[in-house]
Amino acid sequence: MSGTQYSDTITDMAPEPVGARRVVVLISGSGSNLQALIDAQSHDRLGGEIVAVISNEPDAYGLKRAHEAGIEAVVLPHREYDSRDAYDGALIKVIERHEPDLIVLAGFMRILTPRFVQRFLGRMLNIHPSLLPSYQGLNTHARALADKVASHGCSVHFVTEELDGGPVVLQAELAVSIDDTQDTLKDKVHAREHLIYPIAVQWFLEGRLQYSAEGAKMDGHLLPAHGMRLSHEDAAEELDENVDD
Repeated sequence: MSGTQYSDTITDMAPEPVGARRVVVLISGSGSNLQALIDAQSHDRLGGEIVAVISNEPDAYGLKRAHEAGIEAVVLPHREYDSRDAYDGALIKVIERHEPDLIVLAGFMRILTPRFVQRFLGRMLNIHPSLLPSYQGLNTHARALADKVASHGCSVHFVTEELDGGPVVLQAELAVSIDDTQDTLKDKVHAREHLIYPIAVQWFLEGRLQYSAEGAKMDGHLLPAHGMRLSHEDAAEELDENVDD
């Protein structure tokens, strides 16, 4: 990862625990990133406890993952509310009952209202399947392939009112092969998401990572615009991939 003032491996950390460390995870679908967080927690590598999983979709498979892990699973269907603002108001109430230190968006397919974002500003993380600021929004893999980019990947960022525009914390690169398709990119990027999301959550819960008006800070140092970045080679090594893939 870039930045000489930081740890040069993703496991070399000097945690400074702060208070209660409670996490609420918001999902809409299968919950593969949720599972990565659950797995990290089970190995004492999350820095806190997932106290609730909330889904706007009643049939989300991630709810089953939460049940199996002994985590409270809550369904709050958005279709039962007349407006986006009404839904977000109800969601705020459900979240705050759990008194979280951090809200983690893990495939939560909702555009959040300014009211919601401002309520939790600075303690809400999201993961996006591109190297932000490139390819904000949807269909990132197709757009990357259409542009014939050499490098793709994923980004963990703080959530702000700008869609996929909050300060970037951590990225993992992927070297795009001539043989890659949308499906192969999706799989490789997913693997990188599962690798870096628990790390970023742990950094936040240990007090190392903070949101500020200037941007994301790590150990008190302002991060560059792209955050910390794991190269293709380093990510491949962590994931036991062929470095030439």
